[in-house]
Amino acid sequence: MSKFESNVKQVAHPQQAVYDMLSNLNNIERVKDRLPEDKFQNLVFSSDSVSIDMAPVGTITLNIVEREEPKCVKFQAQQSPVPFTLWVQMLPVTDLTSKLKCTIDAELNPFIKAMVSKPLQEALEKMADALALIPYDATETP
Repeated sequence: MSKFESNVKQVAHPQQAVYDMLSNLNNIERVKDRLPEDKFQNLVFSSDSVSIDMAPVGTITLNIVEREEPKCVKFQAQQSPVPFTLWVQMLPVTDLTSKLKCTIDAELNPFIKAMVSKPLQEALEKMADALALIPYDATETP
C-alpha cells in the first residue's frame, strides 16, 4: 500500500460542524452551489456516497465505510482504476475553529506509483483545500 497525506488545513468552523457535514454527504448537496466550481465538478451525492468526475480517469465513487465522531470519516473507492481508501481527519483548534487532513492509502504497484504519485498528491492537496473552504455552518440551509 502507498500512503499519501495532504498538508494540514485550517478550517474556520468547529470540529463537530465539519464532522456533521462530512459524515452525511446530503449536507454537502445543500451547499453545492456555494462550492468553488474549479475544485468540484459534476458531484452527485447520497447520504453515504459521492461521485466526482476526475479527468482523465472518469467518474469515481466514494462510499463512507466508517465514521468516528467527531474525528474521522473514512471512504472506500468503488469505481476507480486503482483501489484506495480516503480518510478525512478533523481536530479541534478552538471552540470555533478546527483543522483537517486528508490521507489516501492506495494499492499501487511500483510502476504505477512512479507515474501517479505526483498527480495523486496534487489532487489530494486540492481536495483538502476545497474541504477547508466548505461553508460548514450552512447545514441548516434548505
